Amino acid sequence: MTELLLVEDETTLRETLAYLLTRQGYSVRTASDGAVALTAIAEHQPDLILLDLMLPAVSGTQVCRQVRLTSDVPIIMLTAKNMEGDIVVGLELGADDYVTKPFSTPELLARIRAVLRHRSKTPTGAPAGPIPTGSAPEETLRASGIEMDVERHRLWVDGAEVTMPLREFELLELLLRNAGRVLTRDQLIDRVWGSDYYGDTKTLDVHVRRIRSRIEVDPAQPVRLVTVRGLGYRLED
Repeated sequence: MTELLLVEDETTLRETLAYLLTRQGYSVRTASDGAVALTAIAEHQPDLILLDLMLPAVSGTQVCRQVRLTSDVPIIMLTAKNMEGDIVVGLELGADDYVTKPFSTPELLARIRAVLRHRSKTPTGAPAGPIPTGSAPEETLRASGIEMDVERHRLWVDGAEVTMPLREFELLELLLRNAGRVLTRDQLIDRVWGSDYYGDTKTLDVHVRRIRSRIEVDPAQPVRLVTVRGLGYRLED
């Protein structure tokens, strides 16, 4: 049974969500603050974390930062509508997605299913596959001074090895497999987050910015991963 960890300090909301998620067939553990959450994560290794950002003791962003030091467990942030800055910080720290309060139960369930389905299809960190180009994918991908060993989850930029979180690695792999081609935002979201992704494009933009911070000499003036205004992104060949 899929185990979820729900981290939420508001008692009524925590209990209501735990009940609804249990009714959907999930095994649900709960935590009311960040410190308790970190202990539960270490002891029980949940399959997905629902993480409120506004927590006592240890904030949600601090929890996310600590988790990403040792684990790529999916994290969906629960945020208030006026917390855009915290949303961006959470995504940059490695959260997979977010939902803003108040949210509907169908929306939350759709986000959970999409994240879990995506992770189950990519157990080694490799996406389901590229947008067809007419040729079989190579074991090692190369373009624009970037070299990626997909199976071993290793990446080099201008000969120097670079570490990269799973979702960014998946996004860059898709861009590498289609180097020189413009991929629209919808194409990128569909292939990396799934066709039933429920959110907006902010998540994609944050991940692109993080990739640029790792592959560009000057991320503010990208020459490898460029924006094609009105369309999407292109990794130069």
